[in-house]
Order: sequence, then structure tokens, then C-alpha cells
Amino acid sequence: MTRVVVTGAAGFIGSNIVKGLNARGIDNIIAVDDLTQGDKFRNLADLQIEDYLDADEFYGAFAEGAFGKVEAVFHEGACSDTMEQDGKYMMDNNYGVSCSLFESCRERGTRLLYASSAAVYGGSDTFRETPQFELPLNVYGYSKLLFDQRMRRECGKDFRRAKRQVVGFRYFNVYGPREQHKGRMASVAFHQFNQFREQGKVKLFGEYGGYGPGEQRRDFIFVDDVVAVNLWFFDHPEKSGIFNLGTGRAQPFNDVATAVVSSLAGKQHTAASAAQEGLLEYIPFPDALRGKYQSYTQADLSALRESGCDHAFADVQTGVARYMASLKSQA
Repeated sequence: MTRVVVTGAAGFIGSNIVKGLNARGIDNIIAVDDLTQGDKFRNLADLQIEDYLDADEFYGAFAEGAFGKVEAVFHEGACSDTMEQDGKYMMDNNYGVSCSLFESCRERGTRLLYASSAAVYGGSDTFRETPQFELPLNVYGYSKLLFDQRMRRECGKDFRRAKRQVVGFRYFNVYGPREQHKGRMASVAFHQFNQFREQGKVKLFGEYGGYGPGEQRRDFIFVDDVVAVNLWFFDHPEKSGIFNLGTGRAQPFNDVATAVVSSLAGKQHTAASAAQEGLLEYIPFPDALRGKYQSYTQADLSALRESGCDHAFADVQTGVARYMASLKSQA
């Protein structure tokens, strides 16, 4: 029976990957996380796993072969707080741990599918998986970039030196169920759901970076699409490399806000009509984010499509409506 490991399994994307594996009948899953934040257990409570290990125990035990034959590791565990200023912690947690895990996977003949981030592009206006466009704006983005660079050195530029599959996914702005524990790092859609329930309106940043109020654009991707692409590569062990994982479609934050408002108010709105009715409010852009904020992202999907993955991604209107329905049912 196929045994897999999911690190960060109680987190947002990790728990959704466990759910996706369960939907295929795969429950021989070693779940790895740090449950110091105890309420994260809720992301695993309705899922089927073989065992749970604390992150402090897992990596050493895996290196020693404690789990027998492991087909693949989905490595989602990381500090994903882009505002974290402790660079030593970030590099140890995101880079050092990942390097050790890669060595263990190579030694044990285990495939590695890992989470990178669109934060590696930072100040760039081109989002293609080549070094000249990789300009991180914070230590989080740098920690992810450095591991990507390490994989390029270890596996070769085209990853043909990888004896077993190694795949890095540069996640863009992911939203969807099981992110409730993330606090300030949860998606805009999640925060706006709670704002609307508590205040009867949602809030967006005003003018910044040459963009009008709410017109900064990001590549927003529904978590179900992230899982689908992870599992496509799981099904294609001959495919390795670093790939953008977004929709290839930049949409303004206003689209997210109007999708939230329309879903919760029971009436279709535009940004203008939502603002006019007091359902959408623009707030001044915070000084703490100036110079550290990506006002535009859009995944170049050329490499992903060339790999053979032709998954069709949901747009914001479709994905956010599905997400709001899920949050309403839980509420």
C-alpha cells in the first residue's frame, strides 16, 4: 500500500492535500506538524491518517528509515508569515529543514513535492521560473528562493539529474477552506467573510503603487486547484522541476470583495455599487507594507503547460462563491 508523508499536515494546504489523498482512498499517510497552536487539530479531525508525528521528531526518524518505504513527501511545512522579521528562524525553518529533508528523500528513494512561493518574485513584474525575475522583498521569499536554487544545483537546471521526482510549486495567492488558524496570513476572502459578518461591510486598501482603490491585482487561486495540480504530479512521477502554481489570471482585489459581498448579501454587486451601499470601504495603505508589497502578480503557466498539466483553474468569482458557501455552512 502506498505510504506518503505530508508535512505541515494540520496547516492550510497540507490538510487539503490529506483530504485530496483520502478522496482517492489513500489513508496510509504520516501527518507531520507542530500543534503548539492547538486549534489546528480541527484541520485533521475529519480526515484519515496512519499516524501523526511532531515535526521535532519526524525529520530525524525519517532520515533513519523509521517509516519503511515512503513513496512521496508532500512538504508543506514552513513559516509562511511574510511579515516575520526573525531571519535566523525563517532560514532554519524554511531552508535548513528542507535541505535536510531533501537529503533524506534522496537517500531513501522517496519523491519530494514541496511548497515554494510566488514571493520569490517580489519586486519583479514578470513571473517566470528563471533567475533574472527572482527578486524577493522579504526574508520569507528569500528562504523559499534559496531552496529552489539549491534544488537547481542538486538536480541540474532541467532537473534531469534527479534520480527520483523533485517538484517545487510556487504558490500564488491561495484561498479556501481550512485556513481559519492562519490569523493575519489568512486570505483576503477569509478576512472579508468575517468583516462582513461582524461589521456588515468589507475593507480593501485604497490607492497604492499606481493602482486605484482596490485595483491592485493578484493571481488568486482556489485551494482545490492547488491540490489537483499536486496530485497530477503525484500521478506523473517522471515529471520534475519548479513550476508556478497560480491561475495565470491577475484579478483585482475588488473582484474578491464583490464576490464576497454578492455571496453574503444575496445580491450581485459591482465594486461601485458595493461602495455606494456602504458594503465596501477603502482604507489608507499601511506604512508598514510600503516597499514590501506586490501590487501585481500573474503566474506564467508556460512551464506548467509544457509539462503536460492542463488543469483548468477557477476564476475568483467561481472559487470565492464556493468558499463563501463552505464558510456559511460551517458558521
